[in-house]
Formats: sequence, C-alpha cells, structure tokens
Amino acid sequence: MSIEKVREYLKQFGRDNDIIVLEKSSATVALAAQALGVEPARIAKTLTFKSHDGVIMIVAAGDARVDNKKFKSTFGIKAKMLSPDEVIEATGHVIGGVCPFGIENKNVKIYLDKSLERFETVYPACGSQNSAIKLTLPELEKLSQMTAWINICNY
Repeated sequence: MSIEKVREYLKQFGRDNDIIVLEKSSATVALAAQALGVEPARIAKTLTFKSHDGVIMIVAAGDARVDNKKFKSTFGIKAKMLSPDEVIEATGHVIGGVCPFGIENKNVKIYLDKSLERFETVYPACGSQNSAIKLTLPELEKLSQMTAWINICNY
C-alpha cells in the first residue's frame, strides 16, 4: 500500500490532508525523528511478527524493544519477525513506511504497545519512507483499528 492508498484510507476520518511528506527519508526511527524534529521515542514504529493464524503488528515507541518473554507470555509463541518480502505481502507497505492504516489483510492483528502511553502525540509512518502523521493516542487507536493495548516492550 502506498502513501496514496493510506491517504485514501485516512480520508474517511478527515485526516488525509494531515499526512506530513518529508523531503528527507524517515525510514528509520533516527531518520524520522531528525526529519520531524522530535525525540526518537515519539516515533511510533511498526513491527511485524509471524503468528499461527496470520501476522501480529505491534506499534511501539521508537525507543522500545520487544521483550521476548513478554511476547511469548502474551501471544503463546516465540517472536519471529517477518522478512521484508513477507511484510510487503502482509501489509502492502515497504520497510520504513509500514504503518497500521488501511491494512486490508484480515489476518493482520494490530496491537498498540504501552510504551506509547508516555506521550500525548506520536508519529507513525503513512505508507512511504518519507511520510508521517502526528496523532494523539485516541486518534491512533481509532485510525489503526487496533485489536488491543499490550505491554511487551521495554524502554
């Protein structure tokens, strides 16, 4: 899914014109933070993992790291990340632009990690390696159509 498809998805919420298109790459937490002028922790990074019945997508703070014991306790499986090709196939987004918006694959379950709760606003990507959107946590919940809040990261 490209930035255009994310823009189309966000249109139903009246947020399509709020996408920030950057001149510089925002493909990593560090690059996104630099391009947006915010601390790296406020970048809402998206991580994708294999599960028995599809894909687990976790949106976490930029400084958070998945705790393998917490992951296994929460999901009952070992954390195994998708390959770049599997990410594109499952989400329609390339690495560096993966976001929780407009995921058409019903086998992708979206979770928000509690590491985000430290911030009033965060910046997830919008389908390209040079895009983002500033959202409050309630807005992120709504726009991502998340499954649940979880606590599997350390920061």
